[in-house]
Amino acid sequence: MIADSRVENIEKIRQAGISLPTMLIRTPMLSQAANVVKYCNISLNSEIAVIEQLSLVANQTNIIHGIIIMVELGDLREGVMPNNLLAFIGKIIHLPNIVIKGIGTNLACRYGISPDNEKMSQLSALADEVEQTFSIQLDIISGGNSASINWALNHGANSRINNLRIGEAIFLGCEPLYQEPIEGLFTDVITLTAEVIESKVKPSLPWGERGKNAFGEKSAPPNRGDVSQALLALGRLDVHIAGLKPPAGITIVSSTSDHLIIETSGEALLVGQKIQFNLDYGAILLAMSSPYIHKSFNHQDFDTE
Repeated sequence: MIADSRVENIEKIRQAGISLPTMLIRTPMLSQAANVVKYCNISLNSEIAVIEQLSLVANQTNIIHGIIIMVELGDLREGVMPNNLLAFIGKIIHLPNIVIKGIGTNLACRYGISPDNEKMSQLSALADEVEQTFSIQLDIISGGNSASINWALNHGANSRINNLRIGEAIFLGCEPLYQEPIEGLFTDVITLTAEVIESKVKPSLPWGERGKNAFGEKSAPPNRGDVSQALLALGRLDVHIAGLKPPAGITIVSSTSDHLIIETSGEALLVGQKIQFNLDYGAILLAMSSPYIHKSFNHQDFDTE
């Protein structure tokens, strides 16, 4: 199954001819209900009004739409409170053209709440309670995102969890909570290359009357004398700057909308030279979404023995 938080991306997946089942992993907007039903087999939901609208559209278009009811287990993002789950399902279970595929939860995104045996046991127990109360079978018990990887690989207790929504772990090769590498995966498969558009020796200290910059910031840099400075054709419009890891000998000192300012400790960089960065999740998130960053996919066979 392919999942995405934006229905626009799932529409592109369909237009590309990919026929795998698709899941929308952000609660649908009311205004996008028609496209959600059209392009997504399943959506994650936590609002009755949204599910009612999905049902209306699905009934009008003769489509069966699957939903997963999200349950709040402590990270305080999306989800029905556990003690309200049965009443919530009772209000939507008979809606036409809607099938309750399962229940799920999201952890570690807002407050870093860890998926552990207690949380997963609670979700499993809720699944049992829903099935017993409504005499239905839940096919999917979704235990979270990449932050649940360690729990899934190491827990020994019985569990109903049979689904995780994995993205970050695949791209970065590590689990998010503690940034521990996952055995068998690579941690450097995604890099970002930026081109030098200016390279000069300049003072490290600005001069003139100073106010706030374009982003409302005001800093007081120390006077380090003249420095070897370069501008890269990359900015806050393209990527989360704090998530970039430069190569040895290069320091990121500042950024604006369209410029990344770096300093070098060795030889000055040349105009046109390419600088390659590693990225964290936040940087990948924006860079992959930026229309100004060109994506190049390189396929390579690895010996796994």
